[in-house]
Amino acid sequence: MGTVEGSNEVPLLLSTKEDDNDHDTISCTNETSLLLKFTKLVLKFAMWKIFIIWAAFLFFLPLDPVNELYTKAVYATNGTLFGITGSIFLIYSGPLLIIAVLAIIYLRISGEEVIQEKKNKSASFRLWTFPVIIEGPFGVVTAAELIGILLFGVYIIWAVAAYTVKNIGLLPLFKVTDAGQRNLVLLELTGLRFGFIGLICLVFLFLPVARGSVLLRLIDIPFEHATRYHVWLGHLTMALFALHGLFYVIAWAIQGRLIQELTDWKKVGISNLPGVISLIAGLFMWVTSLPPVRRLNFELFFYTHQLYVVFVIFFAMHVGDFIFSIAAAGIFLFMMDRFLRFIQSRKTVDILSAKCLPSGTVELVISKPEGLQYNALGWVFIQIRELSWLQWHPFSVSSSPLDGKHHLAVLIKVLGDWTEKLRGRIASVPGEQGETDGLLQPNITLKASIEGPYGHESPYHLTYENLILVAGGIGISPFLAILSDILHRIRDSKPCMPKNVLIVWAVKNSDELSLLQSVDINSLCPFFDNILNLEIKTYVTRESEPPLEEGMVPKYASSSVFPAPTSGGMCSLVGTGSIGWSGAYMVVSTIGLVVLVALLDIFYINPYNITHWAYKGILFITCMAASVVLFGGFVIVLWHLWDTKTSAGKNTDAEKTISDLQQDKFSAYKNPSTERFLHTIKYGQRPNLKEIFGSMADRWGNVDIGVMVCGPTALQTSVAKECRSKNFGRTRNEPIFHFNSHSFDL
Repeated sequence: MGTVEGSNEVPLLLSTKEDDNDHDTISCTNETSLLLKFTKLVLKFAMWKIFIIWAAFLFFLPLDPVNELYTKAVYATNGTLFGITGSIFLIYSGPLLIIAVLAIIYLRISGEEVIQEKKNKSASFRLWTFPVIIEGPFGVVTAAELIGILLFGVYIIWAVAAYTVKNIGLLPLFKVTDAGQRNLVLLELTGLRFGFIGLICLVFLFLPVARGSVLLRLIDIPFEHATRYHVWLGHLTMALFALHGLFYVIAWAIQGRLIQELTDWKKVGISNLPGVISLIAGLFMWVTSLPPVRRLNFELFFYTHQLYVVFVIFFAMHVGDFIFSIAAAGIFLFMMDRFLRFIQSRKTVDILSAKCLPSGTVELVISKPEGLQYNALGWVFIQIRELSWLQWHPFSVSSSPLDGKHHLAVLIKVLGDWTEKLRGRIASVPGEQGETDGLLQPNITLKASIEGPYGHESPYHLTYENLILVAGGIGISPFLAILSDILHRIRDSKPCMPKNVLIVWAVKNSDELSLLQSVDINSLCPFFDNILNLEIKTYVTRESEPPLEEGMVPKYASSSVFPAPTSGGMCSLVGTGSIGWSGAYMVVSTIGLVVLVALLDIFYINPYNITHWAYKGILFITCMAASVVLFGGFVIVLWHLWDTKTSAGKNTDAEKTISDLQQDKFSAYKNPSTERFLHTIKYGQRPNLKEIFGSMADRWGNVDIGVMVCGPTALQTSVAKECRSKNFGRTRNEPIFHFNSHSFDL
């Protein structure tokens, strides 16, 4: 009996010990999770507080009490190493850079967000997905965007009114009794105020076009969406600067000293001639960016926009270093992003395979490193030097990040000269005819330069249980990636919220239907219909009835496999790549700027008593560029060495995976097996969005429905209008339609 009792006690003791360890592990995990949540909350609170205080300071700066405090703060550092330039830089640019640093920490500790189902599954409004204005100069505007537009509008009206009152109050100080002279002084003061308000807008102008900016990643606004904010700010900024110059020109012309003032270049004070050059460059960019000009001649718009270098350099010479430092943060972040993109685009990337579909579409499969991060709604800029050394074109990624570790795919619609050349090069490749339908000779390759991938920081398509994907033509490409992503996640039991997916696709001709076969739904996840309710409605608008050969698998015009990669895949310098390295790059570049400016002050400006404003302005912007190239370049070198070291042991696996991919590509696009989803094709009609949305509203009830559209502007407008109509006329038991567009109106 004693032995039996003893034998019973041992497992009991062991079990207790194991339980204690399990409890300790769970407790430790919970504590870590709570600590991370608390840290994220503190960081988010700090970033919001800094931004609100900074924005409030800019807004209320016209008020005398705020302006007096600002003046005291500026001159508090007068006579120190950095002088008043350091104070102004810290006041205006410092908050943005501090927020960027905190954003790096926030994104770094956030990692991959865990997708969690809502506890309350009833529908809820979201400002950033609720379309309010559909047609107008701003295009489709959501409630959140409308609030931003109104805030900027209120600021402009308030600042102009406040500064006008202040200008009138300053007139007695000029001791001018003649009414005409008083009006001239008022003209110049008004021009000065317009210039300062334009300068405040310039603070924000470059932030949306820093494609891989940590600030855009923080608020999860992809570059293609942020571009429209740059357009709006660009129109506003150039209008203010144009008024700034016009008021001065009128005053100088009346006084008869127009030429003298326009060519003036002071050693101390504002230099007019650099300002004239900067304004002319800005006006050229502005005029050629107007929609009629951009639509008629996009290349004129694109190449003229490179005058931003002239605009910025001569603007710095116009106002000097301390005034230029007001807008320095946004320009500095853009310079860092531009240098990263330049480095990334120098590397050529292997194209693993290329296919020409009969619908006038080209599929490219591109080599990528295993660790490259992007979402299913990602996109890339592509340049193929055999076709053009200058042209870069944006394309959606049509493959899910879960499709393969070492490749990504894009679908390209043949619409212009560049795409025609691409199709011609692929179709004309000689090779043996047969199952492979055109195998390239081993010594022939096709390479590309890549920028990206860009896109949303988080996979927002996975946060809706109900999805409606509306595509026009090649706009189906990103939705193929979404569909593949969902199927992969269901198969691998990864977090994935979508339970109902409706794809509405409008095409012109039936030969485009083969695009759907690029995702072998049944092979990816044979029993997905147990979890996912998938329905596809296809509309062939220019054919009244199905063709005679309907159901046959269309053959490729050409299908080419390229040799296995030798130079490796695309690098992850920009886009949604490594936040750790990109954060180090930004922090080290910023420290480098402070160091270079300090060294310049210690060894040159202060000892030699350099006071020339324009000269100091060009020295300041030179320090900005040098800090990015020298200090940031050092981090890039380390980044490259690290990537090379970590990927060295994976080359064999990568080559095997890519070899399998190249062989399997020719067996793709087979006749689909029995479809486990509903697919209807209607000829000679367009999708009736009102009827479709109404049907889904009746079927799904009081839920959130994520609506994503990719296609022509008219299609986006129609979808947004239907979302707004349904939301405004919604009853309690009906869904809310959340509008999301995916387009490249650059």
